[in-house]
Amino acid sequence: MSRPELQAPPEIFYNAEEATSYTYNSRIIEIQSIMAERCIQLLNLPDHPCLILDIGCGSGLSGEMLTEYEHMWVGMDISEHMLNVAVSKKVDGDVYLNDMGQGFKFRPGIFDGCISVSVLQWIFVASRKDQNPYKRIHVFFQSLYTCLAAGARAIFQFYPDGPEQLEKVISAAMKAAFKAAVIVDYPDSKRRKKIYLVLCAGDGDLSNIKPLTSKLEEEGEDEMEEEKTERLDVLSKRSKKIQKHHFKNEKPTVKSKKWILNKKERQRRQGKEVRKDTKYSGRKRNQMF
Repeated sequence: MSRPELQAPPEIFYNAEEATSYTYNSRIIEIQSIMAERCIQLLNLPDHPCLILDIGCGSGLSGEMLTEYEHMWVGMDISEHMLNVAVSKKVDGDVYLNDMGQGFKFRPGIFDGCISVSVLQWIFVASRKDQNPYKRIHVFFQSLYTCLAAGARAIFQFYPDGPEQLEKVISAAMKAAFKAAVIVDYPDSKRRKKIYLVLCAGDGDLSNIKPLTSKLEEEGEDEMEEEKTERLDVLSKRSKKIQKHHFKNEKPTVKSKKWILNKKERQRRQGKEVRKDTKYSGRKRNQMF
């Protein structure tokens, strides 16, 4: 299968149809949840709710895992359609439309950590000829370093297209003053192999980070199999719940009464002045001939 980032820029590739298909695919829900949970483990957070930045949050699959761990989170993504799905699901985090390659301005030191699942390779995809991929990644890491608290970690699960791209990512992160380490989970498995870039802002120890290996899996095979079964049950129930919610709340017809009421409710949440709802709201006028 061709790599998605080679087909089109993310804001084009993840159109309305692709965003919906991606979000409600049970297999993707399972994989994204497992990788997001691994990122949270590598963050090594204290035992209390923290504020986490989710880079490339998409429709909120990784954010839902942060919520399960009782963390608050802020997500950003370049795909408006992905964020629309996240809003329709009423995710617990705040989501913003933003191109990470152009940087971002949050209050310095505000986040206790950052996660990103299956996103970082997209930063090398330029939608215009005047965009320099390597300049974009330098701007990104500089912005990220500024908004992280001292000693906070940023964990990126991603798919580099080769050793050269991985080297450029590490180099850009270190130029932004991050400490960096790369771990590979299940390196002997083509199916389960995953690459994680672990960054630390300021002082911090990365020597205690250990990859998951097949040997560890064999030692606890029965325990992990039981845990996997439980996880699949939870994910299956979650997938059915999400799909039920989605199809129950399909996008109403433009200019219909439900469409108008939904629009007014969104505007109220944004703090805008909106006329009160009455029995005449959304009612069609009789045509005069």
